[in-house]
Amino acid sequence: MRIRTDKLKKRLVNLPRRQKQLIALAADVIMSLAATWLAFSFRLDTEHHPVGYEWVPYGLSAVLFIPFFIKLGLYRAIFRYSGATTLASTAAAVLLYGATLFLILITVKFPSVPRSLGILQPILFFSMVFGSRVVASQLLKRASPGTAMLRNVLIYGAGEAGAQASESLAMTPDYRVCGFLDDDPAKHNRRLHDHPVLDPARAAEAVARYGITDILIAIPSASLARRREIISSLADLQVRVRTIPGILDLARGNVLAGDIQELQITDLLERAPISSPVAAGLMAGKTVLVTGAGGSIGSELCRQILLLAPARLVILDHNEFGLYSIDAELHALAAKRGVATEIVSCLRSIRDERRMATLFQRYRPHLVYHAAAYKHVPLVEANPIEAATNNVLGTEIVARAAEKAGAERFTLVSTDKAVRPTNFMGATKRLAEQVIQSLAAKPGQKTIFSMVRFGNVLGSSGSVVPLFRRQIEAGGPVTITHPEVIRYFMTIPEAVGLVLHSSQMAAGGEVFVLDMGDPVKIIDLARKMIRLSGRIERTADNPDGDIEITIIGLRPGEKLYEELLIGDDPQPTSNRHIMMAREMCLPADELDRQIGRLRTAIENEDVELMAEILSFAVAGFRRGGDGNGGDGRVAEKPEPVAVSPL
Repeated sequence: MRIRTDKLKKRLVNLPRRQKQLIALAADVIMSLAATWLAFSFRLDTEHHPVGYEWVPYGLSAVLFIPFFIKLGLYRAIFRYSGATTLASTAAAVLLYGATLFLILITVKFPSVPRSLGILQPILFFSMVFGSRVVASQLLKRASPGTAMLRNVLIYGAGEAGAQASESLAMTPDYRVCGFLDDDPAKHNRRLHDHPVLDPARAAEAVARYGITDILIAIPSASLARRREIISSLADLQVRVRTIPGILDLARGNVLAGDIQELQITDLLERAPISSPVAAGLMAGKTVLVTGAGGSIGSELCRQILLLAPARLVILDHNEFGLYSIDAELHALAAKRGVATEIVSCLRSIRDERRMATLFQRYRPHLVYHAAAYKHVPLVEANPIEAATNNVLGTEIVARAAEKAGAERFTLVSTDKAVRPTNFMGATKRLAEQVIQSLAAKPGQKTIFSMVRFGNVLGSSGSVVPLFRRQIEAGGPVTITHPEVIRYFMTIPEAVGLVLHSSQMAAGGEVFVLDMGDPVKIIDLARKMIRLSGRIERTADNPDGDIEITIIGLRPGEKLYEELLIGDDPQPTSNRHIMMAREMCLPADELDRQIGRLRTAIENEDVELMAEILSFAVAGFRRGGDGNGGDGRVAEKPEPVAVSPL
């Protein structure tokens, strides 16, 4: 019998919307007639058998409510999520209907029809309609086709945001709130929305007692450091830890009630976020050009630059969709913040020398941020000619165009993979750095050229965090190239703050690097994400775990660890989180000769010649080395020269 009932519920949930609305309307008509009969029976104190004009209220009640219910959206609402909003809408609709019915009855004065029927019938009708909505909500929630299982939840935070979160989750079929955790001793052993408020020290006990699958953090006022403390305290509970929108977002309708968010990327870092303040005057009245504007770093550069209100922001990318997306976002952001910056979108390639020259002469940007590069190591290893064309020749084209147009500053976005590279991506980026260093050292140079070098960016396209999330959601395995791989990490806003602040500090020829704290072991990051998703790592000692970590081996050209400096003598700057390196590079005439040879290799698609050139020009490049310290031959090089700030 129960199986048949469940099937009926699911059939109702899966009916077309129009059929559901007709069923609801028919039910309301029946309830209106029933309410009229009950109103007569209560008023006359006997079972009612209508005769004559007594049929008129039945007819009125069956049709009079319909326009009010339609107008106030009662047939657009989803019954499964009936709650306070439904109560208010139903009350308003019945009030309008009741007032109209009462006005008709006292005006027309039908024989044998009590005037009080206009008050009693709407009250009964409201009780029936709202009661039916609540019952339907409870029955149909469990039949939602997308609900695989009901998740038992603890909410961390018994404040206003936690209370709102509890109400919102009560309207969804997926979650059941079992209690709250809160640091305030005054709230312990009390109840909120009929759920117990517990000491976080009892979290493990509560997880076991209630079969908790999720802990949702609802403390929007908590600092990042405090949020990390909370996450660390929950990491070993084998529950899924996530965050819930703040009370203001819920109240303003910026997010859906019951929205659940994955942990922010900053929550996964083992250090406090680093801020690199930029003087607002840097951009005032200026034209700023960003290449690679549709990429992860380029798009964030555009956002932060726009908020500094330059006169004009020129965004450039050869990826049409990427450029379209950031263009639309920037225009919306400018309108929202009241920024009057002119936004110019240019769809073109940095490898087109003639069109780059035309663009620079037309807009004459004062500041140039060059973030256009091919960066994904495996793809670049498979397509080295394209990488050299874009990363080296493209950089030279943009830099020389900026110099010719009289740009005040030019900043190259670089990478830690340029240091003693073992892959084509790092080698081409290091050669691009030398192009910029050479231009910076040019006698009489008026444009201030500098470079910014940082490690892996969490949340950028191709980074490990989104990859690990997808793999965990798919049930694994989580793939790691090597158990000893370590990386320095930073967030996209941190990277962009570094770029902007270092550009402001540059005197010419510097390589700026961020002090990113200790490197992170990739396998430890994977294990932390598995734990915080409520899963258990499957190992030889624990074969019943949920997610397996698989070692797939280092990819071609991949290192076990990355470095930020070629030399060992970083210099401090005015920002304690930013260091400055004075890297060595080839003499200008030798660099020009090698760039000429590189053009020949590109024209002939000669990968071996290109590898030979990079081995000659880039210190420490070992094509096909073992990642760190592998053997490899390198041609004899001329003595490099130091490039000091102007």
